[in-house]
Amino acid sequence: MMFLRRVTSKLKPMSRSRLFSSDNGPDLSEVIAELNQEMEFVFGEPPASSPAGSSNSQTMAQESHLVMNDITKKETFSGLTHIGSKGEAQMVDISSKEITKRVAVASCKVILGQKVFDLVLANQMEKGDVLGVAKLAGVCGAKQTSNLIPLCHNINLSHVHLDLKLNPRDFSVEIKGQAASTGKTGVEMEALTAVTIAGLTVYDMCKAASKDILITGIRLEHKSGGKSGEWSRKV
Repeated sequence: MMFLRRVTSKLKPMSRSRLFSSDNGPDLSEVIAELNQEMEFVFGEPPASSPAGSSNSQTMAQESHLVMNDITKKETFSGLTHIGSKGEAQMVDISSKEITKRVAVASCKVILGQKVFDLVLANQMEKGDVLGVAKLAGVCGAKQTSNLIPLCHNINLSHVHLDLKLNPRDFSVEIKGQAASTGKTGVEMEALTAVTIAGLTVYDMCKAASKDILITGIRLEHKSGGKSGEWSRKV
C-alpha cells in the first residue's frame, strides 16, 4: 500500500500537457527511473524492461543451458570410441582407417600354490599336459575374440604366440601372449583374450587338485601400429 501511494503521489500532479511538454518540470524518463528504483527497493531486483525482453532472456538462458549440456556430453564420450553421443553402445566404423601392421603383447599370472605347482612341474596332473593344452587354448581364444566380445571387429590374425613359464618363486604360471595382424584395427583384445583363456585353461586343468588357484594381473604390455602408434607399459 505504501508503494502504491508513492506511485500515485508522483503521477497525480502530472497533467497530460506536462507529461509531454519539455518544460522544466519533472521529465517522464526521470519519473520512470525513480519508480524503477522504488520497485527495486521493494521487490529486491530491477524490473524487466518489457515482457518480451523477459521472455527473450529466459529463452536465451534455456538455449545456453542446452548447448552447455550438449558440449558436456560430447566431452564425456569423446574419449570412448564404443560409446555414441547419447551414451549408447556402438561398433566403431573403421572404414576410413589406414591399413598398417599391428602387434599387441599381453600377460597374466596363475598362482597355483606349492602342491599344484609341483604336480604341474612333474607333469602328473590327471588331465595331462597343463601348459601344452593351455597354450593351444590361448591361440584358439584369440581367434574367437570377436565372438566373445560384442563390439570387437572380426579381423584376420597373421600370428598368435603364447609362452607359459613355471615360476618357482611364487609357485605360479607366467603367461605372455602376442597377437599380430595387418589391418585397420588393433589386436589388443586378441592378445588379452589369448592370455585370459590360457589362464582359465590352467585353472580348469588343475582345479581337481585345488580350488584356491588365482588368476591375476591380466594386462596389456605393448602395442604398435595404427594412428596412436607405439605404446609400452612403464614398469
